[in-house]
Amino acid sequence: MRFIHTADWHLGKLFGQRHMTEDQAYVLDELIRLVKDTRAEALIIAGDVYDRAVPPPEAVGLFSETLSKLVEQGSKVLFIAGNHDSAVRLGFGADLFRSSGVYLTGVVHAADPPIILSDSFGEVYFSLLPYADPPHMREAFTLTEMPSFDAAMGVQVQAARAQIPSGVRSVAVAHAFVIGGQSSESERPLSVGGSDQVSAHHFSSYSYTALGHLHAPQRAGAEQIRYSGSLLKYSFDEAAQKKGAVLVELDAQGMSSHTFYPLTPRHDVRIVRGRMDELLMDGFDPAPHDDYVCVELLDTEAVLAAHEKLRQIYPNLVSITRPHMYIGQLSAETRTYEQGKSDLHLFSDFYTAMTSESLTDEQERELICIIDALEREERNA
Repeated sequence: MRFIHTADWHLGKLFGQRHMTEDQAYVLDELIRLVKDTRAEALIIAGDVYDRAVPPPEAVGLFSETLSKLVEQGSKVLFIAGNHDSAVRLGFGADLFRSSGVYLTGVVHAADPPIILSDSFGEVYFSLLPYADPPHMREAFTLTEMPSFDAAMGVQVQAARAQIPSGVRSVAVAHAFVIGGQSSESERPLSVGGSDQVSAHHFSSYSYTALGHLHAPQRAGAEQIRYSGSLLKYSFDEAAQKKGAVLVELDAQGMSSHTFYPLTPRHDVRIVRGRMDELLMDGFDPAPHDDYVCVELLDTEAVLAAHEKLRQIYPNLVSITRPHMYIGQLSAETRTYEQGKSDLHLFSDFYTAMTSESLTDEQERELICIIDALEREERNA
C-alpha cells in the first residue's frame, strides 16, 4: 500500500500579520498533484488541520475544496484533530464523509474502531488517535486518576491495538510530542516543561506511525515512526528546514519504506543577514525579494528609517533583529519580535524586553497553566 503522510497544515495561519491562505492553497494544489503522480491510495493528515479552534471562513473553504479535489481523483483521506483544532468542530459530519472515502476522528473515544483499507496484499488497519489532553483522556477512558501525557498515550494505543488482529499490517496516526524530537517556535506547547512528551515505544507494534505536532520532518525513535513536518515554514527558526510530504510504501509483510518529497512554496521564509549598506546594494541577495523575510541587521550603530528602507527591497518584510545592539539602545519602532513564536515565547520575549529580566521557573509554570486553560476553553467553545 502506498500513502502520503502529512501533518500540521495550520489552515488560517497568520504569519507576520499576513494571512497564509493563498500560500497554503498554492502548496495544497502541489500536494494534490503529488498524491496523483505517486499513485498513492490515501492521504494522511496527522492533526492540526487548522491553526486555531475557530478557523476563518477562508480556511474552512480551502479545506473543503481540497477534500473535494482529492475525492474526485479517487484518493482516500484520513485525518485526526491536533492540539490547535477544535475536536468537536473538526469531527462534524464524520459519518457522512465515510461514504466518500474520507475518514476522520476529532473527539477521543475509548472504543473507536480502526479504519480498514485494502490493497493487493490484503487489509491494512489504521488507528486514528486524535490529540487529547489528560483531563479529556481520563473522562473518555473513565480512569480513576489523572494520567500523564505518556500514560494517556499508552492507554489510547492499548485500546486501539486491542481491536487489531495480530500479524496484520497496521498504521497509527497520532498527534504528540515524542521524546527526543526537534521542536520549533511555531508549535504551541502542550504542557509544562517536558511533561507533555511521550515514549516512542507505544508505537512499536505498528508497521508505520504517522506523527504530527513537530514541524521538522524527522524520525522519532525508529525509522518507521516519523514526523512528516508541516507543509510550510511557520517561524524563522524553520527557515533552514525542508518542507514537504512523505510517501510511505508497505509491502506484503508490513515492512515500510519512506521517501520525502519536498514541496515548493509560493513564498519562502528566509533570514537575510547584512549591514544596511550591503542590503541596499544591487545583487547582494540573489533570492526572490518577495519572500517572507527576517532581516538580521548587523550594523552596530542606529539606522534611521530601517523599516522604510528595507520594505523597498523586501515588500513582505516580517521583522528586523539587531544582534549587535542592546534592547535599551533600540527605538520602539526598531524593537521587533519574530513572528510565529508560541504564546509562551512571545510573552517571555516581551517580559524580558520590558524588565531586562527573564521569567522565573515559577512564573513560567503559572503562565503555561494560564495558556493551557485558555486553550482548553477555546477548544471546547
